[in-house]
Amino acid sequence: MSVPQDHLLEDLSRPALWRRLEVADWLWAILVASVTGWVFVDFNGMLGIYQQIILLGAGAGLIGLGWYWKPMRVFSLTVAGLSLLAIWLYGGQYAAGESNPILNWALSSPSAIAWMEGFFLAATLAYGFGLIVASDRLSQRSLTLGSALTWGAVTMGFVGLMVRWRESYLIAPEFGHFPVSNLFDVFVLFCVITGLLYLYYETRYRQRALGALALLVISAAVAFLIYYTAAHHADKIMPLVPALKSYWMKIHVPANFIGYGSFAFSAMVGLAYLLRARAERLHPEGRVARRLPSLEMMDDIMYRYIAVGFAFFTLATVLGALWAAEAWGGYWSWDPKETWALIVWLNYAAWLHMRFSKGWRGRPLAIWSFVGLLVTTFCFMGVNMFLSGLHSYGKL
Repeated sequence: MSVPQDHLLEDLSRPALWRRLEVADWLWAILVASVTGWVFVDFNGMLGIYQQIILLGAGAGLIGLGWYWKPMRVFSLTVAGLSLLAIWLYGGQYAAGESNPILNWALSSPSAIAWMEGFFLAATLAYGFGLIVASDRLSQRSLTLGSALTWGAVTMGFVGLMVRWRESYLIAPEFGHFPVSNLFDVFVLFCVITGLLYLYYETRYRQRALGALALLVISAAVAFLIYYTAAHHADKIMPLVPALKSYWMKIHVPANFIGYGSFAFSAMVGLAYLLRARAERLHPEGRVARRLPSLEMMDDIMYRYIAVGFAFFTLATVLGALWAAEAWGGYWSWDPKETWALIVWLNYAAWLHMRFSKGWRGRPLAIWSFVGLLVTTFCFMGVNMFLSGLHSYGKL
């Protein structure tokens, strides 16, 4: 099976990124650099050398991402504006979250995350309806609605995380921490990162029908998040355990979940590949076969996202080893979480090896990609639920 030559040729024929920059691109860079510089100078006394490096790296990364993917600019400015509005409305008092109607119904972290959950569930239904409805016109409208709802979901999810960061300091200064410290936080992070990874695909390939399957894994995470919040009051902000009071948390966890999100999206692309292949055999002119991307395109998408996920997961594993050396005195201890992270890494290393070295394409890799989600899910959740070890602070 050949890869989609139109996208490969388009990538090769485009000039280098810096040659394509326009005035708006440089204005974006100046804006981000100015805000980064202000934070660096104004909060310099509160930042250690590693925090300074993280801040500068985040600013440079946001500039590059805004250059490469233009919708990131509007998204970033919207998240920043809503988050700053919420912080201003709090006015230094955590109790304002209940008395102020805007915070209470929209911009406090519980409210924003609830909006995220509702938008994701509604988007999944809209995408699904758009995939199966008979009318092409109605299908396009439903898919467009799904896209808008997904953008709303990732926006409110990120606002919820940013405001939750501030709320942790309002509860008590010693509580203050980056909002990726427990299972509730990282489930929200997984949802918004996976949503953004899907939206990049959607704008890059100008295809929306795949959202009907891609958002299923996010909706499953949302369903667990709703249950977890209701059954265990998991949205309550708690102080960090000593091992998590480290700058490593700010880079290790996000890198890990870019990997998880990429693997999850590639798994749903694999499922879509199998469904389209079956539809082409049974109903070549049916709605599913016509509306899902071509098999060649989905084969390429699986590869690209697994490659990105593998790179970030490798980085997260290295960072985790450095963090472990600082927190526990050793780079590797065969803790269950570490062992299963290695299993996930080896699984996707083998996937990439079979594609590069053996020339595997299509159905075998689609099945493997989907099965890989089960391995990744056990590393993400199963270890916390059924095993114990140095990562036992993450148990349900």
